[in-house]
Amino acid sequence: MKKWSSLALAAVIGLTLTLSGCGGNNNAGTEGNAGGNTAATNAPQTDSGSASASTQDTLIVGRGGDSASLDPAIVTDGESLKIAHQVFDSLLEYKPGTSEVQASLADSWEVSADGLTYTFKLHPGVKFHDGTDFNAEAVVFNFTRWSDPNSEFKFEGDSFDYYDSMFGPDGSRVIKEVKAVDDSTVQFILNQPQAPFLQNIAMTSFGIASPTAVKEKKENFKNEPVGTGPFKFVEWKRNDAITLDKNADYWKEGLPKMNKVIVRSIPDNSARFTALQNGEIDLMEDLSPDDLSTLEGNSDLQKIERPPFNVAYLGFNLQKAPFDNVKVRQALNHAVNKQAIIDAFFAGQAQPAVNPMPPSLWGYNDSVQDYEYDLDKAKALLAEAGYPDGLPDTVTLYAMPVSRPYMPDGKKVAEAIQADWEKIGVKTVIESPEWATYLDDTKAGEKDDIYMLGWTGDNGDPDNFLYTLLDKDAIPGNNRSFYANEELHTVLINAQKETDQAKRSDLYKQAQEIIKADAPWIPLVHTTPLLAAKANLKGYVPGPTGTEYYSEVYFE
Repeated sequence: MKKWSSLALAAVIGLTLTLSGCGGNNNAGTEGNAGGNTAATNAPQTDSGSASASTQDTLIVGRGGDSASLDPAIVTDGESLKIAHQVFDSLLEYKPGTSEVQASLADSWEVSADGLTYTFKLHPGVKFHDGTDFNAEAVVFNFTRWSDPNSEFKFEGDSFDYYDSMFGPDGSRVIKEVKAVDDSTVQFILNQPQAPFLQNIAMTSFGIASPTAVKEKKENFKNEPVGTGPFKFVEWKRNDAITLDKNADYWKEGLPKMNKVIVRSIPDNSARFTALQNGEIDLMEDLSPDDLSTLEGNSDLQKIERPPFNVAYLGFNLQKAPFDNVKVRQALNHAVNKQAIIDAFFAGQAQPAVNPMPPSLWGYNDSVQDYEYDLDKAKALLAEAGYPDGLPDTVTLYAMPVSRPYMPDGKKVAEAIQADWEKIGVKTVIESPEWATYLDDTKAGEKDDIYMLGWTGDNGDPDNFLYTLLDKDAIPGNNRSFYANEELHTVLINAQKETDQAKRSDLYKQAQEIIKADAPWIPLVHTTPLLAAKANLKGYVPGPTGTEYYSEVYFE
């Protein structure tokens, strides 16, 4: 068995992210907060002579957009997964502030010498929110639901994109079988080794749902989720708020510390910050860089930085002409002034993106050179592609309607790009439907010519950027450019099978060179996402993956 070698690798990955991602402030990205406040992880002391605990028992969080669904298995957007992370637990989880794997619903695990068998021992006595037992059969039910294309519990409109992205179509390329050895032991038999298997299993997308609730609620499960997590679902008012109550029977002793969590959707960045200043919310996602100086001057508030682990990009729809022409894609790459965008909209909280993965991640290829901003070169490439006077038809550019950690204002950024492209004879019309429709449209690829999206890494592995977003296996799903390159596919599959990290790193560097030449995207920026909170909020540890439990949060 090589259980500890797997853990050691995960620890190295997590440590690398923590050190490189926080720029020296590696106490979960919260050092240097306004007024000297740091989000600590210890509960307030209430005995004589110590700080008194606050009586506040409700946490109100403000964010830029609503969830698309509350079933983590059928979504890929961060707003949905943030809620799911509170309601569901996975077999493994990430140590707070890192992507280092640690025990969760599985207390321990062993890996066979050939890397093909993973045996998990489950935590005893865990109950789902509906009172039913969590056990090995529940794990088997969930993985069977996700992997079986004919499952009666794959309801109309559902697709398990993350499962397919991480484990191959229907999971069949990687996972051969999941079986219950006994009530407290579940075993995964793989068809081939997968180096990031433990990292993948820990993702929120693979939170374990109550089989009884899935069977009873059916299509409505996506609106009324039931897991084993620290909070129970109560109510969802669309485009307004989601309410969660404390799971009084939570299997982690002493958690959660709040009795209630309310997550409000406040699309406008300034309105969200005003709500925080007015005391209407306690914690806000995606602070606009324009509001940073105001935040830092207010001693009643604190700044929180999420470790930078993302990419924002424009994706070309390769199903449509002329974006099936690589010279057109390269031309438009040359016509985006990334530094000007950063200076105008990111207040120094971003850096130009060259590759589809962040430079803080191992395997990053820093020898790849960006498409420099050069309008003359852009025009020359368009001429070589047969468009000496620019593109004859107006291009539909989808711009994100909600703020995201990697993109505070998608519409303004799109307008800046629109102005640059017009200089080379490329006219665009910007469309920005509401978030759930936006995600559906870009996945279908019928209405957009070019789309704006981004990605926050899920698990600390390059596979989660390159294979998940740009491999042919991720069509349809996360690969919304419909980009398929056989050479790239071979490299990425070999990287998954390889257990030597140095060799894997070389393969991922090779993959980035292929992607650069093909230009299915315009990588835009990597950001350090900003959050803000009341100064007396403690216990919040932002992680690089963009999702974290609210169960440790409390108020002094």
